[in-house]
Amino acid sequence: MNQDRQDITACVQRALEKYFRDLDGEKPVGVYDMVLKSVEKPMLEVVLKQCGGNQTLAATMLGINRNTLRKKLTEHQLL
Repeated sequence: MNQDRQDITACVQRALEKYFRDLDGEKPVGVYDMVLKSVEKPMLEVVLKQCGGNQTLAATMLGINRNTLRKKLTEHQLL
């Protein structure tokens, strides 16, 4: 489990390093929101799939309230 977390962390780190290299002198803006939105949608998709679409179970797995999950699913147009 710890290795999986390290793999995800390393993947995000590599992607961010590439993002900054590719900016080619442009000033980055909104990096925090960009990263969260980039990670959040696929995470929600995978967790929902693992839970067979059961939102209550998915919310529990994610450690968030079911209403929060529904809000995030709506934001990402996953409903």
